[in-house]
Amino acid sequence: MKSSKLVIIPTFNEKENIQDMIVEVMALPESFDLLVIDDNSPDGTGELVKQMQETYPQRLSLIVRKGKLGLGTAYLEGFAYALKEGYEYIFEMDADFSHNPHDLSVLYTAAVTGNHDMVIGSRYVSGVNVVNWPMGRVLMSFFASKYVQFITGIPIKDTTAGFVCYHRKVLEAIQLDKVKFIGYAFQIEMKFTTWKMGFNILEVPIIFTDRTRGTSKMSKHIFREAILGVIYMKVKSIFAKPKPVNQT
Repeated sequence: MKSSKLVIIPTFNEKENIQDMIVEVMALPESFDLLVIDDNSPDGTGELVKQMQETYPQRLSLIVRKGKLGLGTAYLEGFAYALKEGYEYIFEMDADFSHNPHDLSVLYTAAVTGNHDMVIGSRYVSGVNVVNWPMGRVLMSFFASKYVQFITGIPIKDTTAGFVCYHRKVLEAIQLDKVKFIGYAFQIEMKFTTWKMGFNILEVPIIFTDRTRGTSKMSKHIFREAILGVIYMKVKSIFAKPKPVNQT
């Protein structure tokens, strides 16, 4: 029987992590399907996923894109795939084990039992739960979310979180072709739009552990996009308010 749950993992040069991550996700008792979206990784990540498809032919899918096109566009392509294939719960997750795959079960349970439309694996909802990050990066990330809260009024403590569960009705309601940002600001934009549309959002605490294998894909450009993008989102929302969704 086909799963109702799809995990989307974008990759670029993640050969050190992707096979172990696939095995971990496939072993979870809730039976998640997995879609890897690879940006034509020079290190052969996509080829490793193809090999793993022989072991999990019904549950592991792969989309290989022509090059490095941005995190946001990868997720948008994954969302379109998920909706087309009929999945009810759609997850964003990193490939580098900074998100513990076992916490997928936590997000899913919270979504189902609490009837939440978006569940966020949050680093900051109960203190600061980050392991092995330099203090400068911790402070930058923490105060980035504070900045977003201040500018937008959004009641979410970890606005840049990349570990998220969506109910399909959220993605159906958002005009995905109108999503503007592709980097760090993408995560903020999706949460901001979901909140403005009146969906039920929950943050659950997770422990975020910095990668131990492979190379980080973070850049200064991503942070610049987020800083300016938040102002754009707020101004746009004043003049073009997202249409609230009837939750009855």
